[in-house]
Amino acid sequence: MRKVLIASFDMEVGGVERSLISMLNNFDYINNEVDLMLYSHTGDFMPMLNDKVNLLDEINQYSTFRKSIGETIKQGNLILGLTRVLSKFLAKVNGKSKNLSEYGIYQMQLMWKYALPFLPKLDKEYDVAISYLWPHYFVAKKVKAKRKIAWIHTDYSTIETDIDMDLKMWNKFDYIIAVSEDCKNAFLKKYPSLKEKVKVMENITSPKFIRKMAEEDIEENIKEDDSFKLVSVARLSHAKGIDNAVKALKLLHDRGLTNIKWYVVGYGGDEEMIRNIIKENNLEDSFILLGKKINPYPYIEACDLYVQPSRYEGKAVTVTEAQILNKPVLITNYPTAKSQVRDKYDGLICELSVEGIANEVENLYKNEKLRMMLDNNCRGIDYSNGYELEKLYKLIL
Repeated sequence: MRKVLIASFDMEVGGVERSLISMLNNFDYINNEVDLMLYSHTGDFMPMLNDKVNLLDEINQYSTFRKSIGETIKQGNLILGLTRVLSKFLAKVNGKSKNLSEYGIYQMQLMWKYALPFLPKLDKEYDVAISYLWPHYFVAKKVKAKRKIAWIHTDYSTIETDIDMDLKMWNKFDYIIAVSEDCKNAFLKKYPSLKEKVKVMENITSPKFIRKMAEEDIEENIKEDDSFKLVSVARLSHAKGIDNAVKALKLLHDRGLTNIKWYVVGYGGDEEMIRNIIKENNLEDSFILLGKKINPYPYIEACDLYVQPSRYEGKAVTVTEAQILNKPVLITNYPTAKSQVRDKYDGLICELSVEGIANEVENLYKNEKLRMMLDNNCRGIDYSNGYELEKLYKLIL
């Protein structure tokens, strides 16, 4: 029996975490003994881990990556706290010098670089070690395994990283798995020397599970709301473009389409900024932040249109989940969009701008026939893909 390690951050509510749960639920436990290393045993998805997975004990030093600098120092991890302070300072200086709007990814790289000498190794040796979420330094440097595999869930062409630092990490892996062909191509534009390592394996989805979960009752009266309802499920972050969604709704209301409401399921660091934009545009009753929900599917089920206004994605799990629920889907033209939907067949792709979003929402609002066509086309597609795991098994034989 193969000894397999899978490592990730935690089980907070998010698309990557949902895809991890789906993978674990479909894994071959007859031939594989699976250990799960979570840096922090936190998150609303923790109870969803199945009992066939052996959850390793939380290691104090690794749990600090989901804590504030103050908490880290209070818990006695002074050196790790100081490496975080240094990383934040250097990333900020670098970001300002390059006029970057987003430098959090580079800050995370530095944080791991400076923290690594003070982090413990795992004693157990594995046949295969899988790092499911970037940054992959833990599996690269602190785990003994005959074969190492890293997952990529995002579009690397849109984020600022230190390429030389990253390459040293990537070269510790035998394979790198991208969640879509476009995600792979975007990655290789940045790291062409890794071409032979990169394979494609889609996120595992379970239509039966999603449809069952969508039947649950919800407290909010969204189903009774007779407005034209848009729903997005997303972390409140720069990448997901929820700030643009607010501005797009303002444009639509200015055009007289005040019967449109936009609901967002999710949470994140940009919440205060987004609430301020909502208030500035007098949209408190029409752009509604629902917060974190363990089960987002009843909200998708209740909507007239699912919208993903992202600036970049690897492959958004929630878009496929909306299609499974036979919802018309609108996504922005981020670099990997065409691997997500077939434009004008099982979804629409709009220009990545406030006006682009507003124009296509208006088009779909006014065109019921188009919405019905997208709905019917989704009904004819089998979104189950547990067979994707066979690609992984071939790599770890």
